[in-house]
Amino acid sequence: MSQAICQLIANELQVRLDQVSAAVTLIDDGNTVPFIARYRKEVTGGLDDTQLRTLDSRLTYLRELNDRRETILKSISEQGKLTDELAQQLAKADTKTRLEDLYLPFKPKRRTKGQIAIEAGLEPLADTLWLQPQTEPEHEAPNYLNADKGIQDSKQALDGARAIIMERIAEDAELLGKLRQHLNKNALLSSRVVDGQQSSGEKFKDYFEHDEPLSKVPSHRALAMLRGRNEGVLTLSMNADPDQPAAAKESFCESLIYQHYGIHLSQAPADPWRKQVVSWAWKVKLSMHMETELMSTLKERAEIEAINVFATNLKDLLMAAPAGPRATLGLDPGLRTGSKIAVVDATGKVLTTETIYPHPPQNQYEKSAHVVEGLIKKYQVDLVAIGNGTASRETDAFVAEIIKRGKLNVQKIMVSEAGASVYSASELAAKEFPNMDVSLRGAVSIARRLQDPLAELVKIDPRSIGVGQYQHDVSQSLLSKQLDAVVEDCVNAVGVDVNTASPALLARVAGLSSTIANNIVDYRNENGRFESRTTLKKVARLGPKAFEQCAGFLRILNAKNPLDSSAVHPEAYSLVKNIAEKNHKAVKELVGNSDFLQKLHPSDYIDENFGLPTVRDIIKELDKPGRDPRPEFQTATFADGVNEISDLEPGMVLEGVVSNVANFGAFVDIGVHQDGLVHISALTNKFVSDPREVVKAGDIVKVKVMEVDIKRKRIGLSMRLDDQPGQGNAPRASNQRSSNHQRKKADAPQNSAMGGAFAQAFAKAKNS
Repeated sequence: MSQAICQLIANELQVRLDQVSAAVTLIDDGNTVPFIARYRKEVTGGLDDTQLRTLDSRLTYLRELNDRRETILKSISEQGKLTDELAQQLAKADTKTRLEDLYLPFKPKRRTKGQIAIEAGLEPLADTLWLQPQTEPEHEAPNYLNADKGIQDSKQALDGARAIIMERIAEDAELLGKLRQHLNKNALLSSRVVDGQQSSGEKFKDYFEHDEPLSKVPSHRALAMLRGRNEGVLTLSMNADPDQPAAAKESFCESLIYQHYGIHLSQAPADPWRKQVVSWAWKVKLSMHMETELMSTLKERAEIEAINVFATNLKDLLMAAPAGPRATLGLDPGLRTGSKIAVVDATGKVLTTETIYPHPPQNQYEKSAHVVEGLIKKYQVDLVAIGNGTASRETDAFVAEIIKRGKLNVQKIMVSEAGASVYSASELAAKEFPNMDVSLRGAVSIARRLQDPLAELVKIDPRSIGVGQYQHDVSQSLLSKQLDAVVEDCVNAVGVDVNTASPALLARVAGLSSTIANNIVDYRNENGRFESRTTLKKVARLGPKAFEQCAGFLRILNAKNPLDSSAVHPEAYSLVKNIAEKNHKAVKELVGNSDFLQKLHPSDYIDENFGLPTVRDIIKELDKPGRDPRPEFQTATFADGVNEISDLEPGMVLEGVVSNVANFGAFVDIGVHQDGLVHISALTNKFVSDPREVVKAGDIVKVKVMEVDIKRKRIGLSMRLDDQPGQGNAPRASNQRSSNHQRKKADAPQNSAMGGAFAQAFAKAKNS
């Protein structure tokens, strides 16, 4: 069975069976995905971390499927009802849904009406009427009366027979599959407002009377409607017959049931009874069952898509360009309680903290300016990181005036403060700054996340960073698992300086647990900096397996052995030594020697331990050791005088930062406390199926203001700078025009103050 699982995964990933089998063996042996992707390329044939994550997920699912299959087989066998045909069907079941469909007739359950009828001896009556329609029900039923079993008259007999056949129909796995396929293709999801909830459910008004194909509902709309239902504002239902008039007495699904059993109704005596059986089976049992199942499938599909959106945005944010080791002043803006300041040195060490009150109601502008200017000069600050929350634009203008007036050589940058308050109140922050006021810890976080977003953001629960889409409506266990994988992949892609990293950052390194991460920091505090990777073996609980997994991702900067500061794994140091000796050079002479390294032929250094992929990776790493894969640091410049949404005018061209990307477009921070939306149709002149083809979180972009709704706090933007506000601005490309016309038609709300896709998308964003 294990081989069958590997073959199935290989087919899905479109890779060779031996690649999957090797990866499964490595995973089962306790190897991490980052380690396998980076250091076991020969073994897996070069499977990357994305393929390995998918493989790992499918492996878990298929093994759970097999476990469930064995449980079902055992249950049916113990009942004495397992046939060869059923065993084959169970063996071929490739989804949990199919498996449960087959198990349904044998699943232990409370006594049903059908079971009671069978116990009363009514099964022969049911079979006769169902299979021999020429039988007259009223004539046949009296033969099955049984007062002791509660069958007093013909009506009770016929009702019992009907219950038997209804349950058979409802538990027919093949029929369920046909109905499911039909409904997935044709059914509509219908959303209606609950009477009396129109006012309190205003944010869901786009769904007060909404219908669309169940199979095509995008995740953001599905989750919005499901939330509306959970809040008692909306009712959701499945319309199985959208093409039939409302007055139609029979569902097409009933016709499918007739076809499945080869039933052709005519004027036969039992046909009215058979028609009633089918009608009741659909309306009473199958319709409700299918609606519940398909709604559950819709939610699951929407959750997966929303989680993927969150994961993608999180990766972009974590891999954002670091400002680097530069002295930074973090400023957490505020009004009544003041603005909090923290100055950190190039390594992130806190030098001092202050609280100033430049804004109302205290209005200590000059005093505050003097404090800030003094701190910048005293600590030779290079960067000022300003949180983008309350009073951020006022604070930005305040700092700009200080820089201008004092002719200071310092750069100010607006930084997302999402999750800073969560970190401030966390156990981790309390341990890191036990004697610091909670409100000041946020300023420290803001300063450090400018220096190195990845190193600081790993201290915060990814769900609190604010780049998700309906994150509270999805499975929190699935969300956490995928976000943790993203963080792990990002941390290991960049590498970690073991002598400066926090326990939170170290804990995300492949092979390291929180306990080992804390032990590393404790060892560092007691014994001083690590001078080599081999010293890591002295850390408590960091055994051979953990060392194997983590060593290549941990850096020892300025180490005696230059390889300790690179991504070359210690197990491959002998290979580097071999390359050096064959070319009569010292190892340190290889590092960074591009001219020499580019002339090497990797195939010359292959041996029984190291294949071509590893040799190539090592030569590439020696060329640029410890290279950071993140982009160069850039900043956006917000327009002067544009601080509030009321300052915006259609037609303005502004610079901003992409704060979030959803399926329907990208949100851009243009410095007015309210992100604007660039709908997917306004990202580019070309066809776009996914906004991430054009932008990602953290990108600096130029946008044109298209629509402003001050009352509803909505800003419509376009990245097509030749678009003109109020002119429709149909996309240029013909295929884009058709696709986005359909999208906008589906998205367009009724009677909206801001028409088109912008309003609908903003409604989704508000709900998220």
